[in-house]
Amino acid sequence: MDRLASLKPSQRRTRVVTLIDSAGSYGGAENLALSIATNLDPERLESTLCISRWPPPGPVEAATRETVERVRAAGVRLVGLDRRGKVDVWVWGRLLRLLRRERIDVLHTHKFGSNVWGTLLGRAAGVPVVIAHEHSWEYERRPIRRILDRQLIARCADLLIAVSREDQKRMVEIEGIPPARTLFVPNGIAEAEPTSGRDVRAELGIEPMTPVIGSVGSLFPVKSFDVLLRAAALLIRERPDVQILIAGGGPQYETLLKLARELRVDGSVRLLGRRNDVPDVLRALDIAVCCSRSEGSPLSVIEYMQAGLPVVATAVGGVPDLIESGVQGLLVAPDDPPALARALAELLADPERARIMGIHARERQRAEFDLEVLVHRLEDLYDELLARRGARFDPRPAARA
Repeated sequence: MDRLASLKPSQRRTRVVTLIDSAGSYGGAENLALSIATNLDPERLESTLCISRWPPPGPVEAATRETVERVRAAGVRLVGLDRRGKVDVWVWGRLLRLLRRERIDVLHTHKFGSNVWGTLLGRAAGVPVVIAHEHSWEYERRPIRRILDRQLIARCADLLIAVSREDQKRMVEIEGIPPARTLFVPNGIAEAEPTSGRDVRAELGIEPMTPVIGSVGSLFPVKSFDVLLRAAALLIRERPDVQILIAGGGPQYETLLKLARELRVDGSVRLLGRRNDVPDVLRALDIAVCCSRSEGSPLSVIEYMQAGLPVVATAVGGVPDLIESGVQGLLVAPDDPPALARALAELLADPERARIMGIHARERQRAEFDLEVLVHRLEDLYDELLARRGARFDPRPAARA
């Protein structure tokens, strides 16, 4: 028999399974789920990270090794279901058996696919508390997803977490989910890794006094880096000295390179590809940009704030929960290159104002959007829901004599 299972109810820790579809990638939701699972208090909580598409196919990549190292270092158990495709429904039986055999107390699922299967199987296994965590509301023109969200996930889960107030509002007003079954919990990030000391400006041949604008993110259409390129074409008419850095890989890399040449901004815009030294890249910037047309609660913006950068961002999704326009940066409408160019020019023209915005951004991130703050909120939520459910045991550690 498992040693912990043999303990008296008041002695054993709360058993939490974090379920995510994949890991070893650079996706914000995947990294956040991994960070939560590996930072839960080990004195109170026994954490298991369950990844349905694990181990990943093909050769072992650096990101995969990093995932394993992080999990092991935190003393967290890693369980893979070895799911290869949507038709591999049978693998979910492994999760059902795990939940029953281990007598899991809390199942915390992340993103739509894991939310569907996790909430269904969590209830079938008799898990006392099931929480579904949605990282971005993306159900427009997807009626089946909206039905599953309302009729399955919201009904089977104790709570459906939204990462922005806008997402929570859409869940209630558009999907018809009862407000009491939703909860807004803002994202948080860990303290930044120390920079390597690499001088990215020197590496790229950029002079120390040259103004540098930058953005970090995967090169997908929703991130609208084409809008940043079009804004750059307008901005450099007024500020020909400006340099713009875009760090990230993705399917639009070649398309954006071509557009930069067509707009004749390829001398001012650098597409750096995927970087493993993001803190060094951020240290090279004067202003950070998020130009997405849709977002949940972007971790990139929180990283900009942590780095003490003023942020020019589109007022979409949860971005207004992070940036108060005129305080930590400036907000503009999405898909509007002239508005983005004007906001950037405004901050470039007033470096002192931009510097103060960066200070305010750092202060707010530390107070509200820190990983430790997020994890404590979730730990308290687990305890609250277990108590509300009439938990089978006291989740607090046994008192010492």
